[in-house]
Amino acid sequence: MTETTKTHVILLSCGSFNPITKGHIHMFEKARDHLHKTGRFIVIGGIISPVHDSYGKPGLVSSRHRLTMCQLAVQSSDWVRVDPWECYQDTWQTTCSVLEHHRDLMKRVTGCILSNVNSPSTTPVIGQPQNETRPIYQNTNITDNKPTAIKLLGKVSDSLGKICCVRPHIDRFTFVDENANLGTVMRYEEIELRILLLCGSDLLESFCIPGLWKESDMEVIVGDFGIVVVPRDNVDTERIMNHSSVLRKYKDNIIVVKDEMNHPMSIVSSTKSRLALQHGDGHVVDYLSQPVIDYILQSQLYINTSG
Repeated sequence: MTETTKTHVILLSCGSFNPITKGHIHMFEKARDHLHKTGRFIVIGGIISPVHDSYGKPGLVSSRHRLTMCQLAVQSSDWVRVDPWECYQDTWQTTCSVLEHHRDLMKRVTGCILSNVNSPSTTPVIGQPQNETRPIYQNTNITDNKPTAIKLLGKVSDSLGKICCVRPHIDRFTFVDENANLGTVMRYEEIELRILLLCGSDLLESFCIPGLWKESDMEVIVGDFGIVVVPRDNVDTERIMNHSSVLRKYKDNIIVVKDEMNHPMSIVSSTKSRLALQHGDGHVVDYLSQPVIDYILQSQLYINTSG
């Protein structure tokens, strides 16, 4: 497949990140490597979206700290970024809402529209050239610097997870949101862009717990967007999927990342990290990056807390 025919992917990971670990970053890297090896995808960006403070999880530190730790953890990455939108809302947001927010944001700011690639449209598609920045969460109704429609695409379909992009006539184009760049890709006439939820097998398993997830949300998350799963501790993802009617129904939208080597980062967790911090365990350096450890010690986080 040529680059223009491959599906361009943005990986979105939601969670507490309490604190963010090396395992979280490893999950992004493993997912990107796996998707690239399939020959069908190009990963152009990764988004870390920490949960709102009102989520109510015991021991959850303030989003102010969690956002800072996440930013420190990805400061050397050229493709993974931290998005504060979820934390900045008035209350906790569902995973479905977060995915839909980023889908709509991508449509509004990058000039992408939700579209079935094969259907015509009367909706103008706009492009925002590289190096043009916008204030965080700017009101998009402002008419100054109104972008020019460059092409008409067909009718916007109900396919929430697929975005059809048309490139403006410039050499380079940057996928952006109102906060930060997602990465630069070469100009194409038209590409397919999808936002996929990146998660561990524990989140996939939670779909099987009766009443924990709204079935309508699961339909959107798995059916319209799709999931990339990085298993932990040799979990049998096939067994998990067979326990949920929704997961069975949309099995083709679930990409399981295989890790034949059982990388040690796959068993690193925030819980282990907090326990190591509380007990003064030197193995914490195996779980957290040094900038995150320094920030935790400076801010006295987790040291005297439980959970």
